[in-house]
Amino acid sequence: MKSWATSKGATHYTHWFQPLTGETAEKHDAFFDITLDGKAVEKFKGSALVQQEPDASSFPNGGLRNTFEARGYTGWDPSSPAFLMDNGAGGKTLCIPSVFISYTGEALDYKTPLLKALNALDKAATAVCQYFDRNITKVIPTLGPEQEYFVVDRALFYARPDLVLAGRTVFGHAPARGQQLEDHYFGSIPPRVNAFMVDFEFESMKLGMPVRTRHNEVAPGQFEVAPTFEEVNLAVDHNALLMDLMEKIAEKHNLKVLFHEKPFAGVNGSGKHNNWSMGTNTGVNLLAPSTKPKESLRFLTFLVNVVKAVHDNADLLRASIASAGNEHRLGANEAPPAIVSVFLGEALTQALNDLETKSEVTVNKGTMCIINWA
Repeated sequence: MKSWATSKGATHYTHWFQPLTGETAEKHDAFFDITLDGKAVEKFKGSALVQQEPDASSFPNGGLRNTFEARGYTGWDPSSPAFLMDNGAGGKTLCIPSVFISYTGEALDYKTPLLKALNALDKAATAVCQYFDRNITKVIPTLGPEQEYFVVDRALFYARPDLVLAGRTVFGHAPARGQQLEDHYFGSIPPRVNAFMVDFEFESMKLGMPVRTRHNEVAPGQFEVAPTFEEVNLAVDHNALLMDLMEKIAEKHNLKVLFHEKPFAGVNGSGKHNNWSMGTNTGVNLLAPSTKPKESLRFLTFLVNVVKAVHDNADLLRASIASAGNEHRLGANEAPPAIVSVFLGEALTQALNDLETKSEVTVNKGTMCIINWA
């Protein structure tokens, strides 16, 4: 890994992780050491790749640790590919996606619980799949997270202390022309914003992030970017990396990107719409309807399990997305109410009613289920 990184111009490496701040974190170390005879050499031990020991005392910890237990540990996550980040100063850094745990073993990041959840889902879903196909030995959740955001002029951003300090307006006046006609939605992308989009999409592709869609969102000054579906763990890493990248690229265009869920009153807030499913190692989408009886039964089995899981764990799902910023967004202007709900649509509702009454069950191909937890 060191040879590959240095051949591409890397001078440093970092364990790149996602603490409970909502942002990413990194500490850069050089591929540098001194031999006994005083010579400088490029060095990177396998132990440094697998684990590092940064200070964790300044990260949010929920009061879990005493001062003498303040150190944390980062551990390499090999299921998410390492990547090179150009720091724009003539050097590159090898970024190693990692988990972050405390000295006493508590998860201090978002990746550790996610990996545990993915493992639990894989075991449970694979066991169900075995009833239908013995060749299925693994189930991989997939995700395509849409990312909405606002773009404002950099000079105007710094003229607003509330935007600078809070990422949202806390005072002001409603504009004469706001969202009334919703004519901004899917409209022609402004040239200045389009240039910014092209720039960050190009840099995203260089980092292996499959950015696919761009368009005007409904609120004035609001836009959206969406990637191609990929494994959940990788998709989450890519989303965090994409936001960081967009903020850096925006500076080059004298723009500022606002990721706050509700930066302006009276218009739409920004969501991170998580379109997800489950795929098997044989290439089957478990939440895709089929006209074949056996495949329809498998689809209905997983559909009912998902609905049951949402019903039983609605409070936990709601808590998982509850934050000060998201609570501002909920309840108006496209944002859903602060509840957890499952909308199956007319066709699937009829199919489940038929199943309950032991009638003939028909599932039309292309039917969609929307599970909404804000």
